[in-house]
Amino acid sequence: MLERHLRPILEEALADTPAVLLVGARQTGKTTLARLLAERHAGTAYLTMDESTVLESAQADAEGLLAALPPRAVIDEVQRAPGLLLAMKAVIDLDRRPGRFLLTGSADILSMPRVAESLAGRMEVATLWPLSQGELTGHGERLVDDLLAGRKPGASAAGAGPGSDILDRVLHGGYPEAVARSRPERRRAFFEGYVTTLLQRDVRDIADIERPAALRRLLHLLAVRTGSILNRAELSRTLGLPVSTLERYLANLPTLFLVQEAPAWSSNRGKRLVRAPKLHVVDSGLAASLAGLGAEALTRDRTLLGPLLESFVAGELRKQISWSEARPSLLHFRTHPGREVDLVLEDAAGRVVGLEVKAASTATSSDFDGLRALAQTAGKAFVQGVVLYLGRASVPFGPHLTALPLDSLWAGGPAPRLA
Repeated sequence: MLERHLRPILEEALADTPAVLLVGARQTGKTTLARLLAERHAGTAYLTMDESTVLESAQADAEGLLAALPPRAVIDEVQRAPGLLLAMKAVIDLDRRPGRFLLTGSADILSMPRVAESLAGRMEVATLWPLSQGELTGHGERLVDDLLAGRKPGASAAGAGPGSDILDRVLHGGYPEAVARSRPERRRAFFEGYVTTLLQRDVRDIADIERPAALRRLLHLLAVRTGSILNRAELSRTLGLPVSTLERYLANLPTLFLVQEAPAWSSNRGKRLVRAPKLHVVDSGLAASLAGLGAEALTRDRTLLGPLLESFVAGELRKQISWSEARPSLLHFRTHPGREVDLVLEDAAGRVVGLEVKAASTATSSDFDGLRALAQTAGKAFVQGVVLYLGRASVPFGPHLTALPLDSLWAGGPAPRLA
């Protein structure tokens, strides 16, 4: 079994917090990881809301179900019974021993206001994304923390450059089941079934969607536009949906961990709220499948690879953020004259790092124009800027600017130490 870099974070949280909620998309390994952690404590109970009898019990008498559990319990797919979380507040207040509940959810149930309020200060939340490239290759991944700390990125530890296998990595994505399938047709079958399950089952658990077919069309449309600025008016016209309905549908996709926003960065925090975000399908393999793109199309037309590659990098950074020490926000930068930076990291201290993604084996000075504009706007907050490209060498392009092989995202650190 592959080591998940999030495991030490969860173990630390269970050692001092009454309840830990592990959220993330379906088929990312949440149940496997939760069971692994539970095995360290004999007598831990395991319940899943996917079992109809257990679900009915939770819905009929949440307090009674919790009272019957042993001191430690794993409760799987808890988003199907949000009342259980509301009842958990009283149980935890009576006994605040750490590690009592390890919960998993395939939807972001903290978007439900009553749930978020009831467990504030009682529960820690961690997100398990699809497998990272470092988890797949056995490498540690600390580029996010290194860049924000001002450490100069070095050459790729892999030494061969990522160009030869980047298409495979992008098209496989990180869902364990998709990664295990070598034939494109079998991966496509997985992704199609995956989306069908989410839209027919999980959407029903969290929202009232009167036109599920329209939600599917929206997801396909966003896959074609992954890595693009959100244009609500254009999406509304294309889909024939009122903007108000479109907004409701868009709100459900991050809740299901299908699409994530990268808000606009600005030195004026007030302006960030009114600027349009970028949208990324969270897994590049899923995005490629939804967009109908395979290796042949991406090889024939390299312009198609750019947006997918950007979303691939955004996904890898989001995974690293989940276990990083800095825990920065992931944003993008765009100026009115047209300068832009694909991805921006900003931590709580205000330190800023820019990353530009280039689907080519060479990098030129003009590739850094957006990063220079970001540096000028951010001033002293700017730490460094990186162009991630498909070449082999780490090359400086001026103070605090570096062209870096794309596989340095995951190949730059030692293998994670197993506890």
